Amino acid sequence: MADVTFKGNPMTLRGEELKVGDQAPDFTVLDTSLEPVSLSNYDGKKKLISVIPSIDTGVCSTQTKTFNEKAVDVDDTVVLTISNDLPFAQKRWSADEGLQNAITLSDHKDLSFGENYGVVMEELRLLARSVFILDENNKVTYVEYVPEGTDHPNYDKAIEALQSM
Repeated sequence: MADVTFKGNPMTLRGEELKVGDQAPDFTVLDTSLEPVSLSNYDGKKKLISVIPSIDTGVCSTQTKTFNEKAVDVDDTVVLTISNDLPFAQKRWSADEGLQNAITLSDHKDLSFGENYGVVMEELRLLARSVFILDENNKVTYVEYVPEGTDHPNYDKAIEALQSM
């Protein structure tokens, strides 16, 4: 399991750590209209899954904006931002930031994504900052579990991995 801290405190991650080459597990989350969404909703597309603890923090906000900006020109790609924020907060954030086309998804209800991708921080019931890139067939081609939850992911490395598919 990945070693992750949050503000310097060790976190216990629930679920299995994913590795490059794994088949991405399915999940069910809620979109900002409270409709269930699963991995199959994005079949046939490359997926950059940006996982954040909370949309209303500086690093999470920057991560969401950065990946949506940098991946916009990559053909057949969808950027999914997943957190345990309530869908209402995600929708408000997107409107406030002028990113109405950003896809924000909430794992708050069932922790389906977090447990299937090994990113639920048990002590906080938040998702650990991480990045997963999946090809059109949902094979994992890139993984980053950010060691310190308040740090940024490696944006350039993730985008390079996405562009190289």
